Amino acid sequence: MLNGKRILLIVTGGIAAYKTPELVRQLIKSGASVRCVMTPGAEQFVTPLTLASLSGDKVYSDLFSLTDEHEMGHINLSRQADVVLVAPATANTLAKMAHGLADNLALTLLLATDKSVLIAPAMNVRMWEHAATRANVALLKARGVRVIGPDEGEMACGEFGEGRMSEPEDIVMALRAFFVASAPLSEYSAIVTSGPTVEAIDPVRYIANRSSGKQGHAIALALRDLGAHVTLVSGPVELPDPAGVKTIHVESARDMKLAVEDLLPADIAVCAAAVADWRVANASDQKLKKSADATSEARATSLDMVENPDILAALSKPGANRPRLVIGFAAETENVIEYARAKLAKKGCDWICANDVSPASGTFGGDANTVHLVTRTGIEDWPTQSKHAVAKQLAIRIAGYMAAHSDAQTPGETG
Repeated sequence: MLNGKRILLIVTGGIAAYKTPELVRQLIKSGASVRCVMTPGAEQFVTPLTLASLSGDKVYSDLFSLTDEHEMGHINLSRQADVVLVAPATANTLAKMAHGLADNLALTLLLATDKSVLIAPAMNVRMWEHAATRANVALLKARGVRVIGPDEGEMACGEFGEGRMSEPEDIVMALRAFFVASAPLSEYSAIVTSGPTVEAIDPVRYIANRSSGKQGHAIALALRDLGAHVTLVSGPVELPDPAGVKTIHVESARDMKLAVEDLLPADIAVCAAAVADWRVANASDQKLKKSADATSEARATSLDMVENPDILAALSKPGANRPRLVIGFAAETENVIEYARAKLAKKGCDWICANDVSPASGTFGGDANTVHLVTRTGIEDWPTQSKHAVAKQLAIRIAGYMAAHSDAQTPGETG
């Protein structure tokens, strides 16, 4: 559950900070990425260089660094994570969090973040049992902050009792449990197709389209973030494989169809790839020459085209292996809604994401998309937004559908 997750770790000034290098190491080993923020007090117990070396990322500490504010900004830094973890969380930090103080970078981030916050308290047993600390923790819990520990044991001061920061392995387990609980698609498998397909004319030339794969790859990531077990089947693109997602690389439409069929059964299928409708029937195994100057037998003056297999229609066909939710894309340059409705009826899928890919839209190869979600019960017009935002909105919509039809063995109402 931590593979590909982004953890913002806030380290405050307690002796338990000595455990944070091991915590970072275990999080990285679990597949997470970790970005560290340190308070001035934390730097008295562990060096920024240690955490930077283990995390592989810069460590942030200065609220008033103009460079950091220009490059990242405390607002962006607080929101470019899947969860915020405060470990150790001292009594002083808990008090300031509870009362909204922001006199250092760490506390400013905690006020600015829109992500879930987990804290691992660490302090002397008497400080932990003090009425003020108890009240502060109760207030933070009421606001949705999750508390990990503390444990009972011997303190650095020599006293014994509750107040020790939980061990790194226990904090990692708590993070895993958090993501399981907040992952509505954790019980489901998903297939996502992405990018173009490439149809060979000869060993040198091919027929393809302008799809960049950005939308399909973003959907794979968004489904992963909601806990789904995602396999991405991608045509040739200039994008890195998404972390935490199994990726299968293909070229032709026939290759993509075989790859998808091998992944069945699955619960969800999102066909975002721009699959070529046609391929060359008489593709040559030698480079074709112009007939006027060719000495080779490999020559052609015309190309015979045959229709490619219809992956979306095949997935939508009723049967034991049909995914419970099948979603297609309709990339159109005119009559977008009309053609999408016709495609929904013809293919037999559950939803169609219709979008305008005319040159003026900038959709192909761009970072934004305007989607109309077409179902058998209506149309949702989504605003123009980034492809990652489209992917997140679609993933949330999918999660809602799966929750509403959790007991269904076959596709249900698709509105």
